[in-house]
Formats: sequence, structure tokens, C-alpha cells
Amino acid sequence: MSTSAVLDRPAPVSAVRPQPARRITAPPAPSAPAPAAARPAVPAGTSPRGFALYVGIDEAKAAAAGVSLGTLVEALRRTLGELAPAAETYATVALAPAGAGGRDVDVVRLALHEPSAVARTKDEPAEEDRAPRGVVVDVSRKRVLIDGESAAFTFKEFELLQYLVLREGRTIERAELVSSLWEGATDDEAPGERTIDVHVRRLRAKLGVYEDIVRTVRGVGYRFDRHADVSIRYGHGTPSPDRF
Repeated sequence: MSTSAVLDRPAPVSAVRPQPARRITAPPAPSAPAPAAARPAVPAGTSPRGFALYVGIDEAKAAAAGVSLGTLVEALRRTLGELAPAAETYATVALAPAGAGGRDVDVVRLALHEPSAVARTKDEPAEEDRAPRGVVVDVSRKRVLIDGESAAFTFKEFELLQYLVLREGRTIERAELVSSLWEGATDDEAPGERTIDVHVRRLRAKLGVYEDIVRTVRGVGYRFDRHADVSIRYGHGTPSPDRF
């Protein structure tokens, strides 16, 4: 037997069937573990049973947005029902005296006895005790304290006093007070300049023995001058005078 290798004749090209290409896919990368949901710190021996969402909006703002408070409540309930059908809901409306100042959401939290809001009000007497007498114009909370007691100012009366206080030492003409405090009002809605005198008269009556902190500049308007019996409290986010 010959030890030489025997080579087969190559087959014709037409006889070779192309093999279909095989698609090689890389094995899927191992998925990263999903991050654990952030949970607030819970005191030992307790467990979460639900949550409260405080919404600050009055009827006028809701109407301006084309809705009502009831519509907003029902929309929130529907959304919650879709996300968590087993959830139980309870809605209530927070009420405040007409003309009361302050941010809507802060009024809601206090009216519904939210713990941190209630705690903040309990801390106030210590601050007020440092100046038990005189007038305290609290710009951040839109209120006036007279000898430690909250004065029953209307919203417009507070706005008038605040406008003068934030422009200490400058005489403000009646026309400026009308255009600034009734900004956006029509000619029929805006009061006459003499109506400002009525507001100032009522404001002074409520200031009592401190009525002279609002001074009359005859023939021009009114001015607030810093007084030994007057202190002003500013809070975070209080507008500067130029923005009023």
C-alpha cells in the first residue's frame, strides 16, 4: 500500500451549499439589584399606617384654575384608587377666619393639628415675652401683636400697614397706595384716594395708644417712622420693599 496521501478531487462550486449564518448572542448581563425604597426613620415599636398630604389652596385660587376644592379631592381619590385600590381615604377642609393672613398650607397644617405646626405656635410666647409691650408687625405671618395680643386687622388693613412699614421713612402718596394695594382692579373696583383715609383711620383706631406710628403728611399721604414701641419680624421669603 502506498504511503502517499490521496486527495479527493474538489467538488464543483455549484454543488456546495452555503450554510446559514448562526447568530451568536451574548449572554445577558446580570441585572443589578433594585435599590431598596427609601423609608423615613420610624420610631421603634411603631409601623406606618398611612400618610397625610396637606394641600394649601383657597376657593378663589381653585376657581382661577378652573376647578373646585371638591373636584381636586375627587381627582386625588381616583388616582389613589387606581394605584392602591385597598387604600382608605378621608378628606376634610381646613377653615380659617375671613381675611386671615399666612400661607394657605401653613393654615391647613395648623387647623388640622399637624404636630410640627402646633409645636411652632407653642414656641411663640417665649419670643413674644421678650417684647411684651408695644407693636410687633410680623411680616412673615401677616399679623400684628399689640402688647402681646393679636390685633384683629382685616387683610387690607394689614397690607396697608405692611406697605408703609417696608418703606420706612418714605412718604407714600395716596395714589400710590391705591395703585399698589388694589393692583389689577378695574376703575369701578379701585377705591378713591379718600377711601385710603378711611382705612388709615380704622387702622389707627385698632393701634390704640400706638396710633401715631402711622403719620400723616398733610397734602401728600402717609409715612411710617421707626418707633421705640414698634418691632418688625421678618421671615424667610419675605419680599423686599422693591417687590411690593
